[in-house]
Amino acid sequence: MIPVSSFNDRAVALFGLGGSGLATARALIAGGARVTAWDDSPASVEKAAAEGIPTGDLRALDWSAADALVLAPGVPLTHPVPHWSVKLAQEAGVEVIGDIELFCRERRLATRRPPFAAITGTNGKSTTTALLAHLMKVGGRDAQIGGNFGPAILGLEPPKPGRVYVIECSSYQIDLAPSLDPAVGILLNLSPDHLDRHGSMEHYAAVKEWLIAGVEAGGTAVIGVDDEWSRAIADRAEAAGKNVVRISVRERLRDGIWLDGDHLVVTNDASTEFSLPLAGIGSLRGAHNAQNAAAAFAAARALGLAPEVIATGIKSFPGLAHRMEQVRTIGNVLFVNDSKATNADAAERALVSFDEIFWIAGGKPKAGGIAPLAPCFPRVKKAYLIGEAAEEFAATLGDAVAFERSGTLDVAVASAARDAAASGLAHPVVLLSPACASFDQFRNFEVRGDAFRDLVRQLSE
Repeated sequence: MIPVSSFNDRAVALFGLGGSGLATARALIAGGARVTAWDDSPASVEKAAAEGIPTGDLRALDWSAADALVLAPGVPLTHPVPHWSVKLAQEAGVEVIGDIELFCRERRLATRRPPFAAITGTNGKSTTTALLAHLMKVGGRDAQIGGNFGPAILGLEPPKPGRVYVIECSSYQIDLAPSLDPAVGILLNLSPDHLDRHGSMEHYAAVKEWLIAGVEAGGTAVIGVDDEWSRAIADRAEAAGKNVVRISVRERLRDGIWLDGDHLVVTNDASTEFSLPLAGIGSLRGAHNAQNAAAAFAAARALGLAPEVIATGIKSFPGLAHRMEQVRTIGNVLFVNDSKATNADAAERALVSFDEIFWIAGGKPKAGGIAPLAPCFPRVKKAYLIGEAAEEFAATLGDAVAFERSGTLDVAVASAARDAAASGLAHPVVLLSPACASFDQFRNFEVRGDAFRDLVRQLSE
């Protein structure tokens, strides 16, 4: 735990008592804060109270005596409307912040600021975070990994020499971190997502840019420049005097890290400094994972690792569950769990990685559906549609792709496995890459991916 000493003997209201909220409450109390915690869920309040965390309905709080409202990232700050606790805090002139902000304040109080890498982007955050932490460990560093991925940031171990923090930051967390100041800031990419919580693409991009704008003096901003939003952010960051490392998997860069065939190439003033082969690294298959690897390479180098050490670490990266996870091969049929692909942009990254796909898609649809994936349809031999999106996706596929309305995941896995085995193709892949949220049939994408993995493991040879 990282005790939050910056609020010692100060009154803090806290709303949201899920995992990160509980970790934040513990850290505040350990640092001497006077906490009043609440949640809209009575069960969550009861759980916190049973742990000894002081609770109380924030509607009855004396807000004139409060120094801050610490908000869990899942609670609306601005859109579609601010949560009632936010409105009360704002009416009283009380700052509204989150756990990432508390960490940043504690880091600035340290005698020696520990290295801190913050990773954001619409897609690829978790893989890049895990890969960077893996590289740090290969390089002999104590990498504390958390934030939006893994443990809550304040539940990590406190700073000590040789320790580095590798933190995934969602847009919700950045929105609650006004003084976010990483030593290394990574922005992978931007595409429409979470617009129900940000109101517009412009606001969503502005929130993501805040992480880059806050990179501390002497730090490094690593930015993917393969979309117009991120490219503009890179230009603004450089104009503001930031040290910017651009990465691309679509174009050659005079300065930066880019993908040339199956190699990452590091160039400086058009001269090649280093070339890293990615062929044969199953955990980093596809251009999207090349982007993740390029970002992690740049960040690890900025944090002091030699290119040769980074290359060794990249080759040994085991990958993440639910993100292009190779579950099993039966005969010549590869089964891939990409349950984390909850939107079309993420699913595209999986679809372009294979040529003979038996595609399981569907769930709770997001705006735009799968229409943007039409260029990938020739790679799909057949689609198996599940969940609420089945009819919408069937209409989009039309005559372009053979499909069946499987309805549920178990039916889809059985049908796809049968058809792939009988296809006579050289490299058939049964791919779960839903392009949808999971909430119509599963609690989250992890549960959906676990179910896929279990169903595949139950298949006979």
